[in-house]
Amino acid sequence: MAKPPLWEQYKAQIDALDASQINFDLERRHDYTAANGWNVDAHDADLPPEPPGPPLANGSWHIAQQIIREYRFPDPQLITGIFYPDQPLEQRVMLLRARFLGFTFYFGVRIGGVVDTVRDGPDGPLHVWGYNYHTLQGHFERGQIEFTVIKAERTGAVTFHIESFSQTATIRNPLYRLGFKIFGRPLQRRFARESLRRMQRMVQEQLLLGAPATTPTAPPVQPASADPSAEQRLDALSADLQHAEVEARSADE
Repeated sequence: MAKPPLWEQYKAQIDALDASQINFDLERRHDYTAANGWNVDAHDADLPPEPPGPPLANGSWHIAQQIIREYRFPDPQLITGIFYPDQPLEQRVMLLRARFLGFTFYFGVRIGGVVDTVRDGPDGPLHVWGYNYHTLQGHFERGQIEFTVIKAERTGAVTFHIESFSQTATIRNPLYRLGFKIFGRPLQRRFARESLRRMQRMVQEQLLLGAPATTPTAPPVQPASADPSAEQRLDALSADLQHAEVEARSADE
């Protein structure tokens, strides 16, 4: 007999998060800087490019958007997000199942904001979609992390961006406190590295398989081969991704 989905297995824990408060002061965000002892990070990964113009209906940008929405890019050996799939994104609370040091921990986060806009970039319009979430009481960290997918309309470049500010929260268990002091920062970096790598691989695989149409009236998808420069960038990205995976495996060993 198949197991029920995770959101059914952890329904009580998810519901309990509704009463939890975030564990840092949003009104003091201007104080959350490296100079004040916070970890401030930004990471980017190039995704397969699209032809110039707005995002294609079934191109890299929209595929990455869906992966971000479903929180499928983290390495499940590190983090698994558990949430009600029919809950509006802007109202989502999420139970994070984290594994490290041979233990499994459960933390709560809440979506703090959703971004869906076109910004003015240095080389023209940037199509940006994503969201951030805030840590809740009981989390080993306190802070915010944001995940966005960005397409440069002029060049067709598509980027997955992760940006965060964080600091170790109060950890009452002395063993966990010591372990997180030693391994917390490396785990943060590993989470970012694996998330970028998985996003690149997942988007590329979906493009090769053929993404399903997002709407019945969606225009035909223009493959990268229709644009010679885009095809060259896709080939280069594929080679870079394979090289990065080899290096990452060597580093992990």
